[in-house]
Amino acid sequence: MIEVIIDSIRVSLMSQHRVVVLKDANSERYLPIWIGPCEAEAITVKLQDMPTPRPLTHDLLRSVIREMGGKIAHILISDLRQEVYYARIVIEVAGEQIEIDSRPSDAIALAVRAAVPVFVNESVMDKAAREPDEDIEKESASESGGDEKADEKRLSAFADFVDTLDLDDLDDREE
Repeated sequence: MIEVIIDSIRVSLMSQHRVVVLKDANSERYLPIWIGPCEAEAITVKLQDMPTPRPLTHDLLRSVIREMGGKIAHILISDLRQEVYYARIVIEVAGEQIEIDSRPSDAIALAVRAAVPVFVNESVMDKAAREPDEDIEKESASESGGDEKADEKRLSAFADFVDTLDLDDLDDREE
């Protein structure tokens, strides 16, 4: 198991989804996981210590676990199948550990409230983690590759748009 910290929560400009970015505590590997806006808000509220007038759902869950004699030990992002992440909430009750299936977003929201570590199975990190150098190398390799046809294809939409502009009107402006 690899311990991770919450690096950031980012907003997709294309949808209502958010991405929680988990960072390997001992390296520069990052694990991005898409989450919903409500779960992102629940995580952010706690990370920023924003007061809420009433307990949120994850606060309630933490209280129920505690009142029933349990203690949240840690969270584990346990699997990645068909682009879907799976998580486990590990709870200690009467000297035994119980694992409860969870969405990663809910498990992370619970982890920040209980101040417990978040772990990721090594196999999940191997499948989906990113390193900043990888992305930079891929970008620079594609840029320096000199594939002019690919560049032209990418820019053709802009060229088509520019061709539709009537630039003659710009000379007739009144000053």
